[in-house]
Parts: sequence; C-alpha cells; structure tokens
Amino acid sequence: MDSNCRIDFQPLGRRIHTQNGANIFQVARDDRVGLASTCGGKGTCGKCKVRIVSGEVSPSDEREKRALSVEEIAQGYRLACLTKVYGDLKVEIPIESLVVAQRVQLSGEGKGTVVDPAIRAITVSLSRPSREDSRSDQVRLTEYLAENHGLADIHIDLYVQRRLSVILRQNEWRAKIALHGSEVVTAARAEDRLLGLAADLGTTSIAAYLTDLQTGEILATKGMMNPQIAYGEDVISRIAYAMDHDGEALQKTVVDGLNRLIGELCSAPGLSPDGIAEVVLVGNTAMHHLFLGLPVRQLILAPYVPAASDALYTKARDIGMAVSPGAYVHTMPNIAGFVGADHVAMLLAAGLKDTNATTIGIDIGTNTEITLSANGQLSSCSCASGPAFEGAHIKNGMRAAAGAIEKVRIDGDLVTLQTINDQPPVGLCGSGILDAVAQLLGAGIIDAMGKLKSHPCVRQTEAGKEFVLATREASGTGKDITLTEKDISEIQLAKGAIASGINILLSKANIAWHEVGQFIIAGAFGTYIDVTSAISIGMLPPLPLQRFSQVGNAAGVGAKLGLISKTQRQMAVDIARRVNYVELTSYPGYPKVYANALRFAPATNWRENG
Repeated sequence: MDSNCRIDFQPLGRRIHTQNGANIFQVARDDRVGLASTCGGKGTCGKCKVRIVSGEVSPSDEREKRALSVEEIAQGYRLACLTKVYGDLKVEIPIESLVVAQRVQLSGEGKGTVVDPAIRAITVSLSRPSREDSRSDQVRLTEYLAENHGLADIHIDLYVQRRLSVILRQNEWRAKIALHGSEVVTAARAEDRLLGLAADLGTTSIAAYLTDLQTGEILATKGMMNPQIAYGEDVISRIAYAMDHDGEALQKTVVDGLNRLIGELCSAPGLSPDGIAEVVLVGNTAMHHLFLGLPVRQLILAPYVPAASDALYTKARDIGMAVSPGAYVHTMPNIAGFVGADHVAMLLAAGLKDTNATTIGIDIGTNTEITLSANGQLSSCSCASGPAFEGAHIKNGMRAAAGAIEKVRIDGDLVTLQTINDQPPVGLCGSGILDAVAQLLGAGIIDAMGKLKSHPCVRQTEAGKEFVLATREASGTGKDITLTEKDISEIQLAKGAIASGINILLSKANIAWHEVGQFIIAGAFGTYIDVTSAISIGMLPPLPLQRFSQVGNAAGVGAKLGLISKTQRQMAVDIARRVNYVELTSYPGYPKVYANALRFAPATNWRENG
C-alpha cells in the first residue's frame, strides 16, 4: 500500500491527499469538508455516515455494527470517524451526513442608544518637519493632541507607530487616529472610515456586524456556521476535546473562521480589515473561554466555575484576529459557568435591567439561559436542555437548513409538512421537532409520558415505536423520515429542564406564572418556534400570546450596543454584577419539580402560587 493516497469526497467533488492509515473523519475536518457529528469523532453519535464507493479501508468494529443497520452495512456504509483509509478511496457523503449552510439569525430587536464608542476618532493635521523643527513623528503627534485636544500621557502602540510615519508622509501630514483611552490603537488616512466589529459567537453559528464607529451605522452583516462544529456539535463535546488534546486547535479554528468572515464583511470598496479599531464579542462561557484560549475543564466540574467572569480587553493580534494590529477585543462579562456574555448582551438589548413589568427573558439552546426580572431584582438560571432542539440526538434531526422540516400539522391520518426553502424533507430541525411532538399530543397519538399509541402512521421496529412523517418516496433522502419514542423522550427531557427552571425562578421570587407580564424569547431557535406548540407541551407557561415577544438575535444586538456606546458597555457590567445566579441542581426540591415538569400535561406543570 502507498504511504500517500487520496480521498475523493462525492458529491462535493473534493479530492484530498493524505497519508495511508489516516482517519477519514479527521481528514475531512482538517480540510473543512462538512461531515455531521455531535460527538466530535468519538464514534458514539453515528452521524458521520459515509458510503465507501471504492478503495480499501480498515475493517468495521462492533460500534459501527450497532450504529448502522444491516441494510446500510450491506450497501457499504461506514462511520467516517472509525474508518481508516488504506490507499486511494472514493467516498460518497449522503445528504443527511453533509453539513450544509444553516439558516443563521442575524437580525434582532433591541433598544437604540446614543453613539458614544470607547474608541475615539480624531483627525490630525500635523506640521511638516524642517531643519528648525526636527521633532519625531511620535512627539509631533502627542504634542498636537495635548495642545489641540487637551490629551496628556498619550502612548502609541508599536504596530501603529510603524504605520503612522508612512501614512503621514503619504497624506500631506494628515491622518485619522483612533484612541482607546490614552493609547493610539489605529492610524489611517483622514478620509477612511473607522470600523468596529460586533460578533455573537454561538455554539452552532456566528453572527457578525461591521459598524462605522463614528456614526453607529451597520455597514454589513454576515453569519456562518461555527467551524468548531468539526470537534463536536455541543459545548460538552468541545470541552472534552480540549481536555483530551488541548484547546489550541479549537481556538485557532474559530479565529480562522472569524477572520474569513471579516474578509467577506470588508469586501466592499473603501473597507478593510485594517480599519477595524475594536471588536466586541459575546458568547456563552465555554465559547468565550475557547476563543480566548482559557482552560475549560473546570466548567464541567462542580461547582462549574469560570476561569474569568469580568469584562476583558485583549489585543486582537494576541488572539490572531486579522484586524488593525493595535485593536483590542472586548469580551463582555460572564455571569456563571453556564450563563455567559451572550445572555448578558440579550438582557442589555431587551432592557430587562430597567423594566417595571415582571419579565422573563429566555434563550433556548443546548444550554438554555433564563432570567426573571421582578421587583427590581434579576435572577438567572441555566438549564441543561440538551441539543435536541438543534437536531442532535434525534434519529432524523438536523440543523435549520434547506429541506429541514420546520412545521408539522396532523389532521387524522393526514400529515402536512413545511420545509425550509420548500425542499423535499431530509430531516427535522428544532422547530419541526417541537411542532411534531405538539401535534402528536394534540391528536392523542402520544400520552402524557410521550408513549406512542396506535395510529396508521405508527409502526413498531426493533428499536421501538416510531411515527412516520414522510415516506421514502416523498423524502429527499430516499429513506423514511420518522420521529421515534426516543426522540420524543429527548424533547421531554429538554422541555422538562426549561419548565422546571422557569418554575424555580418564579417560586424563589414568590410569583405565580400568570403574573408574568412579558415573556421574551431570544435566539435563532426562539425566532422560529411556534409559541402555541411550546405552550401546548408544557415547555412555556400558558400566558396570553400577546405577552410573548420573539426578538431574534438579541445577543447580537447587545454586542452592537456595547460596541458603539461606553454607557451600554458599563450597563452590561452592571447587569452581570446584579444578577443572582440560581444553581438548579442545588435547589431544594429540584428533582421533584423536574419530574413533574417532564409530563406532557401543561395544566399541572405550572405553579398557581408563588
């Protein structure tokens, strides 16, 4: 066998050269071939199915035999993470294993603010050097700022100093400088825009906003899948990878992704990554730590303590970001190990700090963060709702991409589906899974514990009962799209975690559910869910629908507010300090509250009294 070989990935048309004995999943990950995986390549999730069209590979083991059906094995299917290549290979990636571009939520609702960024832009016009005036460029600038703007003790970042002299001489001794406090962090031509970048670093996706720091205008927005997905779709998988190996690969992967995004945002004439004078970034605590290269082991060990919780300023060049070399990255504060800066940013954008009404703000995801604002107090908790709402651990689950079932209606024997982009169904995304369970419950096809009853679309398999949503003839994969009892159980666990978190926050504040005046739902998943479905399964309290607001990517809005306003940035710090974090697992009676919330029985899920 040759020591060098190639793998042809179809239908992508990608040909990758590698070493004999290489792991197919790792080859795909290193070259950014999008193979689905929730376990990060450990062989436990069964998502990275590929079909070996030709070539020699390592023999299968028992894990593959458990994950694949007899029919799939006969057709040449393997798990990429458990398969090594022995010579030239042709691999077919089935559509359900191919990571495609997900619908990324960029827009969000939030309050406005006065533009008052932490970065101060000053256009300078310096006198030319002469034999009579041989002051250095550095002294010439600092004395100008002292005389004309009353600024003393100014120092210039070394990287900026290297550029400043060139810019001044090329532009008639005029330049635009950016000051962060008393430090000059950027130098540009006088007519250039001074740019800032706000970014919401999510577990699944990244949303970024390029901004004019002097006007507050959003110049460009763009989203992408978080490339760390190649190391695991959920936070715990990535932390485990960082513990088993090191966090450097995860840190470099996400920074490289951000740099690609920055390049695309700055592709218009007159825009350049070098013009970005500051970055404001929010994310959950794990994403925050992995981005900065901080240790993460302690995040999954009781008492779940973050390495850092205060707002931080870090030189962008120290992280590897392709922006102005003197620029800083400002990361907003975290609240706790599982309530991060993204939730602080959401609370900032939604105005929960200042509201007089009893309000709940929630961001539903793999980890769901909930905050109750009542009687001048803020209380937060974190629910381990799991990745079911992002399609993980669901037999035919997938992200919100083309062909994903996002709405389900059941009327007798008739099942009606709506998919993203109206494509043939290839799986279920979070909103579709929630809808399907709500419809099954409403039609009496499942009981209060999620067990499937008799119905023409229900069938028994070796693995248990399942409900057929789309037959293989109607699907886009050539296989039936089904919802299993195990899938329903995953939703049951997730909704139980969320409902019990809400109940405990209300109980601690001595507030009944019907006293909640506003219920704010943020995030990508929260944008697309049917609130009525969420109420019907007991995940959310049965409030009048007009009390609910679906505000989109409020975390991104909060990051933008922090970018263009020092006042808003300080408010984020104040919010993080004010929040009383409630650790659910330590709360007396939590197991009983959680067990009660598991039932698909909305009428008994919610406390009538505080």
